[in-house]
Amino acid sequence: MKAKIKVKNLNSLSYFCNAIFDIVIRQYHLMNNVDEPIDNYYPEQSIDHLLFKKNSIDTIQWHLEDIIRKPDIDALKALQIKRRIDRLNQERTDIVELIDSYILDEFEDVVKLPDAKINTESPAWAIDRLSILALKIYHMNLETLRTDAPAEHIELCKQKLKVLKEQQTDLSKAIDQLLEDIAAGKKYMKTYKQMKMYNDPNLNPELYKKK
Repeated sequence: MKAKIKVKNLNSLSYFCNAIFDIVIRQYHLMNNVDEPIDNYYPEQSIDHLLFKKNSIDTIQWHLEDIIRKPDIDALKALQIKRRIDRLNQERTDIVELIDSYILDEFEDVVKLPDAKINTESPAWAIDRLSILALKIYHMNLETLRTDAPAEHIELCKQKLKVLKEQQTDLSKAIDQLLEDIAAGKKYMKTYKQMKMYNDPNLNPELYKKK
């Protein structure tokens, strides 16, 4: 299944995010295998490619988090999965920073208004939450379709699904409004490296003290 959604501009970016995330999640579940790559058909360096890769990482990590919680999982396998999750967390952070850099470049010529304000989070970190929401919605919907679960479980999951979809609508609107404000100079954005310390052999004492 090839990706068909293309981001033409940053107007209504949330629409393209949700559409691309849906493609990734459905494409993954054709094989439903954490070791099967999710083919990214978008050109590298494009915002489409970055969004596709972002949700690909989240989708693989989502299922690894499920697997590692199996009560009877082999300890060595659990450790290997934990190491893989750590690597994916770093990749996730890196791709969020690339998305923010892309958006920042798009608005580099915007003149900030004298009373322009900075947001509590950058656009890409809001998109990160939107990506996770897409996964929650997909899997919560699956729960509502189960035939091996009691009616109470199905009803509860339907209620949760309704809330998740409302969150998706609200967050999508908030992202688009943030970008509109940045484009108008009402708000401005800055990019910060997350500087994760536990993955850095020079910053994690459990790693550098053994050198």
